[in-house]
Amino acid sequence: MGRRGSLYRHRVNRDFLLRRNFARLALRAARWKTVGMVPERGVLVGAPHTSNWDWVLTILLAWDYGIQLKLLVKKEFFVGPLAPLLRATGAIALDRKDPGGTIRDLMRGAVGDEPFLLGLAAEGTRSRGEYWKSGFYRIAEQSGLPITLAFLDAPSRTVGWGPTFAPTGDVRADMDRIRAFYGDKTGIRPEGFTPPRLREEPGSTAPDS
Repeated sequence: MGRRGSLYRHRVNRDFLLRRNFARLALRAARWKTVGMVPERGVLVGAPHTSNWDWVLTILLAWDYGIQLKLLVKKEFFVGPLAPLLRATGAIALDRKDPGGTIRDLMRGAVGDEPFLLGLAAEGTRSRGEYWKSGFYRIAEQSGLPITLAFLDAPSRTVGWGPTFAPTGDVRADMDRIRAFYGDKTGIRPEGFTPPRLREEPGSTAPDS
């Protein structure tokens, strides 16, 4: 049993090493850099989300840091040859008709002290919308996990981890903090960015289009 465990750990470590080396080569070739620090446990919010390349950069960022993300992706993408690739990179199929069921299953794995990083694109779409999805905030509140703000900035070709904080329950104040952080971040397609705003904010109204 001990030998099996050692071999398994060696294989896992080797896999992570290969992924990290690949990620660093790919990022260097594309002239992108990674920055920041990420906790072992938390809810990761990724923005701006305006292009399919965001997912690629997010995976490369995770591999560069040697971490395994549980990344929620619409189940409609899990078709054909793309499905095995998504599962291999930690993607979890999200059924929009029953998102609560997917989340409940995932959160069972959040109990304890093992690493647990759940990634969500709070904008919910690559096109400009009116509001962010509030799931990331509710999951963090209910689970006690902190929120980490992940980002990409196309002009500086930077992808990385921003601040980590615990939700205070004051939705407006927490979203003001999020708005301040993403205020100077520009997506690959800037016109598709949905400014950080939740329907649950007191007095919230849709931003001007």
